[in-house]
Amino acid sequence: RQCEENLYLQQTCLFCRQPPPKTDEQMDRNIMKRIAANDPVAMRQRGSKHYREGNYDGAFEYWSKAAQLDDAMAHFDLSLLYEKGEGVEEDEKKRTYHLEEAAIAGHPDARCNLGCHEVIDERFDRAVKHLIIAANLGHDASIQEVKDLYAKRFVCKEDFAAALRAHHAAMDAMKSPQREA
Repeated sequence: RQCEENLYLQQTCLFCRQPPPKTDEQMDRNIMKRIAANDPVAMRQRGSKHYREGNYDGAFEYWSKAAQLDDAMAHFDLSLLYEKGEGVEEDEKKRTYHLEEAAIAGHPDARCNLGCHEVIDERFDRAVKHLIIAANLGHDASIQEVKDLYAKRFVCKEDFAAALRAHHAAMDAMKSPQREA
């Protein structure tokens, strides 16, 4: 009996207990149901689909709704739209706002991007703080940037060593026997 229940659970959605959709039409219908229920992940997925299709206005609409529901990835995606001017006018303030919101929510790419923009603006103290936080989350590009700033003497030896230890700890925490196999 237990084995039958486990097999049933493996063949159903963990959230709604329905079988996975077999067609794109069924998948679209499920996503639209999730969007109607204010699911920010579904909104972000729909926005990403629009973006891949070149529909930047549609991407902006869905990512904005997801961002209003505090989806960190949606904030990050919006920052890229404002940076590139895709579907919106390029806007440095809005780009920075969405990067900051994503970074506050724990998005390591956003934190790294903020750090890199601070380097460009020659605000090295702020850049180092952003990059160390991202490196502590296991973000590889950030630890490389911290290393580069250490070589240029913008990061002290103790901070660099602490960031390196935290980065290694984060990487070790993400390892699992299933991934290693």
